[in-house]
Amino acid sequence: MSIETIDAEDVEVEEVLGSAIKRREDPSLITGRAEYTDDIQRPNMAHMAVTRSQYGHATIESIDTSEAEAMDGVIAVYTAEDFDVPGELPVGWLLDSLRTPAHPILASERVRYQGDAVAVVVADDRYVAQEAANAVDVDYDRLDAVTDPDEALEDDAPVLHEEEGDNVALDWELGDAEKTDAAFEDAATVVEADLHNQYLIPNAMEPRATVAEYNAGSGDLEVNMTSQNPHLHRLLMSGVIDHPEHKLHIRAPDVGGGFGSKIHHYADEALTALCARELERPVKWVATRTETYETDALGRGHVTHAKMALDEDGNITGFDVDTKASLGAYLSTFAPAVPTYLYGTLLSGQYDIPAIHVAVEGAFTNVPPVDAYRGAGRPEASYVVERMMTLAAREIDEDPAEFRRKNFVGADDFPYQTEVAVEYDSGDYEKTLDEALDALDYDELRERQEELRDEDRYIGVGLSAYIEACGLAPSELAGQLGAQAGLWESSLVRMQSSGTVTAYCGTSGHGQGHGTTYAQIIADELGVPYDDVEIVEGDTDEVPQGMGTYGSRSAAVGGSSLATSAGKIVEKARQIAAHQFEADEEDVEFENGEFHLAGAPDESVTIQEIAGQAYLAHDIPDDMEPGLEATSFYDPENFTFPFGLHACVVEVDPESGEIDIERYVAVDDVGNQINPKIVEGQVHGGVAQGLGQALYEGAQYDDNGTLLTGSMQDYVVPKAEHIPEIETRSTVTPCPHNPLGVKGVGEAGTIAAPQALVNAVTDALQPFGVDDIEMPLTPERVWRAVEENGGGN
Repeated sequence: MSIETIDAEDVEVEEVLGSAIKRREDPSLITGRAEYTDDIQRPNMAHMAVTRSQYGHATIESIDTSEAEAMDGVIAVYTAEDFDVPGELPVGWLLDSLRTPAHPILASERVRYQGDAVAVVVADDRYVAQEAANAVDVDYDRLDAVTDPDEALEDDAPVLHEEEGDNVALDWELGDAEKTDAAFEDAATVVEADLHNQYLIPNAMEPRATVAEYNAGSGDLEVNMTSQNPHLHRLLMSGVIDHPEHKLHIRAPDVGGGFGSKIHHYADEALTALCARELERPVKWVATRTETYETDALGRGHVTHAKMALDEDGNITGFDVDTKASLGAYLSTFAPAVPTYLYGTLLSGQYDIPAIHVAVEGAFTNVPPVDAYRGAGRPEASYVVERMMTLAAREIDEDPAEFRRKNFVGADDFPYQTEVAVEYDSGDYEKTLDEALDALDYDELRERQEELRDEDRYIGVGLSAYIEACGLAPSELAGQLGAQAGLWESSLVRMQSSGTVTAYCGTSGHGQGHGTTYAQIIADELGVPYDDVEIVEGDTDEVPQGMGTYGSRSAAVGGSSLATSAGKIVEKARQIAAHQFEADEEDVEFENGEFHLAGAPDESVTIQEIAGQAYLAHDIPDDMEPGLEATSFYDPENFTFPFGLHACVVEVDPESGEIDIERYVAVDDVGNQINPKIVEGQVHGGVAQGLGQALYEGAQYDDNGTLLTGSMQDYVVPKAEHIPEIETRSTVTPCPHNPLGVKGVGEAGTIAAPQALVNAVTDALQPFGVDDIEMPLTPERVWRAVEENGGGN
């Protein structure tokens, strides 16, 4: 049943946290009053377009810009040799084995994927700019290409970066190989499988865009852009274009989705800023949908061989995973972390596995850089774990729910140290399983499955017991793992003299509802009306520092930072109240926005009244500065670990390959919920993307590295009609180490859904001997899987 929203004015102060308050962001979004980057207009603004390679791999013999330069309305044409700046995109996560070939913002000698930028054109009109970009004459000598990571690592594969000698980008492992080998030697049963996680195109509703404006008098460069982390973009761009960081202003206006694709530092945004500085006039660049398909960082791209060892009682004793991961033509900002520390550390899943080993080889391939896409390593890990759990249960002829149950980490075993480095904070995995089985009426569903098979109808039930790691932390640990940035979050909470509040946070929302949830946190901590709280983020001039929004970190890290700052305000206000009460601080209690002496609740003063006194400064402690604001840099002591159980029920027609989703049940435990309606919405969106991967999506390239799914005519994104009603339930296991007890929810559905669907389809097709089908499970692939197993004969 869907959660009903309520108006903020109908919520008492003491109930604001945890209430399903309507999102305050929605009216402007649904009435067209939101300001996206392409809505920004500036006087005398020019437009930039990019000349891109049509080949997946080629050397550049020559570039002739004369025809483009001669066109009416063209202001300038630039190639790599025209910019005297560093001009190379940095890597933000380093590993011992990592190779880091140069990633130029404009290619000058070789292009390594279709869409690689070669030149830029600036014109008075965007259509003239695009026409002129098409007129730049580039003479290429095409080279052989490779797009599959497994093939890229073969000895005879075409080499992308000749100075490296081969296509190995990284070679990484985690876990105890010797202990894991011993588990397989002693195993009663060994289950093996080859699993693929296909390339995905992020498909944010708003394509990437930039408007840059340079003030030659002050040296200030303002860049409005579609960013998930403006402060990180400011830092990286300052180095790429050689511009002082304190003179670079990055602002993210309303951003139409990101899903990870707007974390990374691309060439195009830097080129727009460079052109604005060179020409001393505003410049706008907006990607076409084709450009986003060709150049946005891809997600996934894994080829995995996995083995699971079981003892004679069906307990897991060992897990060994070997993965070949595509990193694309160049290393993107956080790409090295995704198939390593964001993947390997989650391979214990919800299970007590005494021996785990994972080896990952990262490969350079002739596709766009591969980096974080909603879930970023966690979906890939969960897919491997949960597909293997289902296959192992089948191998020993045990019910998949009970097989999972007996291998769960026990509720009394937390904190739980896994064999792959991380320590789970809290959990109760049986509770989410039981909740899902109850929702399904599982036993009756299994009986119905058997009955329908007698009628030549095939339904299947797929389970997915996922775990996620959110809010990567602490910064010291992140640095040890290779991060070239801290992963704290900053906030400033300021009470005005009137008692209203402005809260600044270094995250950068792009659809998550931060304006609502953060206001709920502040209103709860300070005991002020929700409508008296304003949230500011996404602007490096407004918020001095921040680490952005990704990895389901905003509530756990940004929200905790805001709560910490608000707590500091309460303590300062308590000192003022104690001074005015002529009492000791420890005798002053704070409740629902009011201070009173212990035992005398009728004599009180509100924190909003104290705010006025703090700015008047007529009657505050002698050693106290006026004003009422506080800043915090919150650095968590550990990740948070949300978890859940998603279940999918399908009916499959083996003769046509058609799949009908009968039910989808999502039981999630994301810790304490700030706003249950927003949690529900995040789960819905994540499940939609996860089912999209399982059923429809997949970027395909030919042998030359040419994208075959370069538009929405060829790359299928699910519509509303393709997504079933999602039945959401939840349990609550608070995070024990942050002040809010929250864990994170933004990626949960994407992590859980693909294997729930695949497990359900293969469960339905067990009479035909079908154990695996590569995603996406198109009707043709399903039909072929049945036929290859004899069509049930």
